[in-house]
Amino acid sequence: MTAACDANGLLSLEVAKQRLDNLVSLPNAFIEIALGEAVGRVLATPVNSPINVPGFDNSAMDGYAVRATDVVSGASLRLIGKALAGQPSDLCVSAGECIRITTGAKMPAGADAVVMQEQAARTGESVQFQQAATAGQFVRRAGDDISCGQVVLPAGHKLSAIDIGLLTSIGIETVTVWRTPTVALFSTGDELRLPGQSLPDGCIYDTNRPALRALLQQAGFEVLDLGLIADDPAAIRNALLRADADADVIITSGGVSVGEADFVGQILAELGDIDSWKLAIKPGKPMLFGRLPQSLFFGLPGNPVSAMVTFYQLVLPSLRRMSGQQQQLPMRLKATASAGLKKQPGRTDFQRGICTQDPNGEWQVTALPNQSSGVLSSISRANCFIVLERERGNVAAGETVWIEPFDAYLRAI
Repeated sequence: MTAACDANGLLSLEVAKQRLDNLVSLPNAFIEIALGEAVGRVLATPVNSPINVPGFDNSAMDGYAVRATDVVSGASLRLIGKALAGQPSDLCVSAGECIRITTGAKMPAGADAVVMQEQAARTGESVQFQQAATAGQFVRRAGDDISCGQVVLPAGHKLSAIDIGLLTSIGIETVTVWRTPTVALFSTGDELRLPGQSLPDGCIYDTNRPALRALLQQAGFEVLDLGLIADDPAAIRNALLRADADADVIITSGGVSVGEADFVGQILAELGDIDSWKLAIKPGKPMLFGRLPQSLFFGLPGNPVSAMVTFYQLVLPSLRRMSGQQQQLPMRLKATASAGLKKQPGRTDFQRGICTQDPNGEWQVTALPNQSSGVLSSISRANCFIVLERERGNVAAGETVWIEPFDAYLRAI
């Protein structure tokens, strides 16, 4: 496998995304599950409505069901009964008559409008109306929301909590969804320790794997966490063989460069078809991608921010594709830089920033002061990426830049 690079030897983000789209296969296995268990799953087939919603003409207000032609300002009509939600009236409204009706109740025969109760005054069995009515006012027609046979949700749609309510409203009990890919995850590095362990001189806590695991779980993927793997060729080989047997995708962080103890790429080349990509992005330049006998492999940089950026920009869209989700481009907005930004041409820069809207609704953005790829707090404190184009240089205060607001995967909502 070879990756076409630009003149400076770096692969652009756009080319990397296109290559992944071409290399990552779509899902081919689906299951039928109960609707109550389906939130976060991706539809393998579209859902068509078996009914109209609403299923009958009904009132949008508490008031009186009338014939519109009978209602002029000052008109009085005889009250002949009532219609309640779930308790429709079998009476027919004739000339000079009306029926008391509540929100959601089925419209009685003969009536074609509803007058809200605030515009009427009842005295015994007589109701006087303050203004004229028009046919159809405050009436929700059958099928106004959803018509019978309509595609309610398409294949590739990831089901939200609101979608569960929507499908319940048309009587759906089960849905057909794509099988969720299983992702094996481990970190490499003799310097890494787990929380609760002491930190010998020169060691750090493993931050990438817990963060990636949480991101994967939040996105709805099954995670096989293999923990910390020492910088030992045999241990790395065993972890990769186990992951290849049990998972659809393998993600590691660290050990993807060309250092003396960076064994991941070497062993992957022995086990499968692996390519080392040098990406024209900052942070996140080094990355491995390839295939093992039964799985795909993503090797992310070891620096925490680099790992998060490459995961978010490249790996997560690939996993969504594997799970059958409809592809969506990240939302980008134009914003004004509130202060100058340092930038060297040559790589697309994802600086971490805080965006706000001014009283006129215009977006402003300020970069976090420390943009080091090792400072994870720069993502924790930020609410957007400031996306600076590859060939752009320094940005002056007041210039327009693109921002990508963080979604729920990077920022709690």
